[in-house]
Amino acid sequence: MISSRVRKLDLTYNQIQGKLPFQHSNALVLEELYLSENRLEGTIPPSICDMQYMRIISLRNNQLTGEFPSAWSLWGNIVIVDVANNNLSGNIPSSMGIPSSLFVLKMNNNNFGGEIPSSLQNCSRLTDIDLGGNKLTGKLPSMDRLLQLRILQLRSNFLSGHIPKQLCNLQGIHILDLGHNNFSGTIPTCLNNLTSLVSGSHPIFYGYGAAYHEETTIISKGTELEYSDSNGRWILTDVIKSIDLSSNNLEGEVPKEICSLNALGTLNLSRNQLTGKIPSMIGNLTQLETVDLSHNHLSGEIPQSISSLNFLSHLNLSYNNLSGRIPMGNQLQTLDDPSIYEGNPSLCGFPLNKCPGDHIPIEQHSDHAEDGKDHEDDDGKLGFYISAVLGFVIGFWGICGSLILNKSWRYAYFKFFDNMKGKVALATALKVARLQRRY
Repeated sequence: MISSRVRKLDLTYNQIQGKLPFQHSNALVLEELYLSENRLEGTIPPSICDMQYMRIISLRNNQLTGEFPSAWSLWGNIVIVDVANNNLSGNIPSSMGIPSSLFVLKMNNNNFGGEIPSSLQNCSRLTDIDLGGNKLTGKLPSMDRLLQLRILQLRSNFLSGHIPKQLCNLQGIHILDLGHNNFSGTIPTCLNNLTSLVSGSHPIFYGYGAAYHEETTIISKGTELEYSDSNGRWILTDVIKSIDLSSNNLEGEVPKEICSLNALGTLNLSRNQLTGKIPSMIGNLTQLETVDLSHNHLSGEIPQSISSLNFLSHLNLSYNNLSGRIPMGNQLQTLDDPSIYEGNPSLCGFPLNKCPGDHIPIEQHSDHAEDGKDHEDDDGKLGFYISAVLGFVIGFWGICGSLILNKSWRYAYFKFFDNMKGKVALATALKVARLQRRY
């Protein structure tokens, strides 16, 4: 039994099993309830809504089922509702927008269906909304009154329709994740109105329970990264500034206005139907660490300015219609994985095949020079042998041919040899006689 005097109950990270023990809670003055990271099961009892002083309720990472109590609007002072990572189902209550005090609403990774209540527009103090990983349908409701909103995560649902231009009024947004839905139409050209992604400034902050540590999953660099805001409310959005519109049915061009978002760290527009060229001024996004434009129909050359992204550590431009030479320089030289550019048969350059007309590297020049020298030596030897053979043939036939063709020369030649034989014989005989007289 929970004492009626308890104002804060924190039992996170235990092995607590069973159901929530709130059957007669109207006498409790509980303000903060932390039961996350346990093994609680069953439904959230409607009686929990009787605790009119409740400010923070965190039940994430349990095994809770059933619907979320519609009477929760009785929490007139509620600041944080976190029931992420359970098995809750049904619709999100339309009463969700009644408590104007709400700051954080995290109902992600459940089985909620139906549409997002338009009444959320009334929660003008909302800073974080995460409804991702559910089965929500319908269009995205207007949120232009949520001027304090910093995180909007709706990924992995079945939302459809166009992305409303009113989202551009969310000047404080740091994380915008609409990936893995059925959104269509074009990307709004007014994204340069998201001033927090232009200058990195923060919206007005209202404090709440320091014991609450927000956890958020971000898709970055091709993987899921979990962040825990354990040392202060600003750390999460100081680190992450992201736009993810991946895996939808968006068409048209990548708006050039997106190049004004100087503080943006992650841009993921992959797996859409985008056409046209990559904006030439993409190099203005000096804080970009992750760029994924893969699986679209983008064409033309890769802008040279992309080589000026000194913090770029993850790039994916695969499966488009890009052509020409891949830019070189700076950080791009460290991204040597050919899969970054695969599926673009008209691309060339490092780390793919060389482009037509590229100069032969110095090493290859040296190799060719050595080969040429060897060929010159071989040619010189061959020439020498040919000259020697020709000289012999010409000399031999020059003499013998003359003797055969000219009769008088032939007689003179043989007579000369006969005389020479006689002289040699006489000299030999005299030499022998001298030797005999000596001995």
